[in-house]
Amino acid sequence: MTIDRIALKHFEIYGLRDGFFCLDGGAMFGVVPKVLWEKKYPPDRFNRIKFALNSILINTRNSQVLVDTGVGVDLDQKSIDIFSFEREPGLIPSLQKLGYEAKDIDLVVNTHLHFDHCGGNTFRNEKGEYEPTFPKAKYIIQKGEWEYAINPCYRDKPSYHTQNFLPLEKYGLVQFVEGDKEIIEGVEVILVPGHTSHHQCVKVCSEGMVLFFMAELIPTSAHMGLSYIMSYDLFPLETLENKKKLYDQAIKEDWIVAFDHDPQHYFGKIKKIDDKYKFEPLS
Repeated sequence: MTIDRIALKHFEIYGLRDGFFCLDGGAMFGVVPKVLWEKKYPPDRFNRIKFALNSILINTRNSQVLVDTGVGVDLDQKSIDIFSFEREPGLIPSLQKLGYEAKDIDLVVNTHLHFDHCGGNTFRNEKGEYEPTFPKAKYIIQKGEWEYAINPCYRDKPSYHTQNFLPLEKYGLVQFVEGDKEIIEGVEVILVPGHTSHHQCVKVCSEGMVLFFMAELIPTSAHMGLSYIMSYDLFPLETLENKKKLYDQAIKEDWIVAFDHDPQHYFGKIKKIDDKYKFEPLS
């Protein structure tokens, strides 16, 4: 059974799901041959694999911190056709199931500003205008990621939808960070470039226990191997070096890791067996 909540000493952490979508298998596994990755995720007739849109909620007892917001409710038909979005259970219903409303969220961390990670930042109201989904929250965003998202390179432009983040500035809800920074006691954003140049992960610490939200560094448990790097990554060699560095630290300090696109597992651990890194689900 999938574990969707863990206790981290004084903190509680919940796995949430905005839904599912499909991405090209070859793009998701880069240079890894299909004969290998299809054993983990069999593709459909269009060579697509079904992935999840995962977020985590960190309850520090004093604050509620939401990491990533999924794809959101305002989807155009073209996107639905391309990605086969399934918006069940949905991020807001997932929060409500835990007893939270959007107004209860104090901080929202966007690991980066691709549409499948920040689409739920905003919603379109009855006037057709975009407003923040989490009206009382500060949105924690790397300044460099914001600047790039406004004017991305041609290759990356389809991944950024400005209606997902520009309205936040109008409402005064953006809190820019530059590099690593503790955003609240026990919760830190860590700059981990590779997927984008200012992609950030989230480290949660409570009395010696650590949870690390890997975001796109390791999108699923199937990406544990060092060479399993997405073609979507703008800087794959940086991804590789950061995987090596963080894996060794995660094993040494016995971290729990969390995945943003794994359809089966929210959480797990990293083990090294015969010089290969392996995923171990939480028991």
